[in-house]
Amino acid sequence: MTVPHAAPAHHGPSAFRSVPKTGVIFVTTEASKLGFASDPSAWCNLGQGQPETGPLPESPPRVDAVTVNPDDHEYAPVGGLWELRDAIADQYNRLYRRGLPSKYSAENVAVAGGGRTSLTRAAASLGAINLGHFLPDYTAYEELLDVFRLFSPIPILLEGARGYSFSIGDLRREILGRGLSALLLSNPCNPTGKHVRGEELNAWVRTASELDCTLLLDEFYSHYVWGLGGDAPMESAARYVEDVDHDPVVIFDGLTKNWRYPAWRVTWTLGPKSVIESVVSAGSFLDGGGSRPMQRAAIPLMNPDVARAETKAISRVFGHKRELMIDGLRRLGVTIDVEPEGTFYVWGSVADLPDGLNDGLSFFRAALDRKVITVPGEFFDVNPGKRRAGRPSRFRHHLRFSFGPSEETLTTALERLGAMVDSWRGAPR
Repeated sequence: MTVPHAAPAHHGPSAFRSVPKTGVIFVTTEASKLGFASDPSAWCNLGQGQPETGPLPESPPRVDAVTVNPDDHEYAPVGGLWELRDAIADQYNRLYRRGLPSKYSAENVAVAGGGRTSLTRAAASLGAINLGHFLPDYTAYEELLDVFRLFSPIPILLEGARGYSFSIGDLRREILGRGLSALLLSNPCNPTGKHVRGEELNAWVRTASELDCTLLLDEFYSHYVWGLGGDAPMESAARYVEDVDHDPVVIFDGLTKNWRYPAWRVTWTLGPKSVIESVVSAGSFLDGGGSRPMQRAAIPLMNPDVARAETKAISRVFGHKRELMIDGLRRLGVTIDVEPEGTFYVWGSVADLPDGLNDGLSFFRAALDRKVITVPGEFFDVNPGKRRAGRPSRFRHHLRFSFGPSEETLTTALERLGAMVDSWRGAPR
């Protein structure tokens, strides 16, 4: 059985190492060996990390054509088109900072060609510090935290029995006890869906400022929040920042999830001007900047009215799919530690299923035979440098199930998984 995180045997030039795949790439590669690549329509991809991208009821019209200005055949500035940076800053000010004296400007924004690119620029800009990160969290953080050796990644364990909660007291203890200068987290969390919001998020920002610990907040799912109230619920730490150039809060977001344009590869970093200067400098040698035509096309999407309308449609459609997925998984016998408060994922344990299905890898392999893709939980046990190699993962019984696909796909997937579980329950032991 292929084990997540284990790099494949390397038989090429000795100068190169084998680089392990992220969770989504691993599972789709394994599925492709069974025909997924040649006929994806026959499969139900509950492993996907993207939302359905077509029109939703009452969503803004989808962009179906991009006109390229002749001047936009040139390179874009490494920090992004000034007009887009200004539009992004204005959107945050209008959505989250009405009545506050400190406002974001274009100088507080850097645009990049993808979420990982934005995160990589930030990681390359960090000094010789202790950087805290949570377990479980986004799979791509693992290599990101390992490639740059100047800072030391410090894991912080979250417990399913506590609903993956992390109190202000916990935050203060970790920052002071471990000497953390920065903390990286996805909020809402990918994969658990745990969401720090409202007064709790305000307290996180205040504590980070008091203790001079930078919050590196991946807010790519900040428009997929559940139970927050309002017809277009969205949340951002930008709401609670007092001084945009002083408070140590750095936010990552983009068109990928919240606007449902993953292929555009238009993302941004929002933070103090000094931080933006550093990440732009890092971008000058890491990636050279994003796509100028796509940045130009993104400017109209930064209208807050567009964001609200899109979020309202997301809330209605994905909220229904969330309930469908939660109910369906529970009928299968999957244990859900905490219902997702954000994202379009459900994090569940299969420990109570029959032998052969009761760990994430076995369930994943069996589901592939039914043309259903999931992501084993071990991928989210972020382990930079493989410092915990040889030890069983705490999340070996968990999987992440995406309700990003269409409702029709989810219904088919749950039917197939139900038949799979029933067949195992009826099989002779």
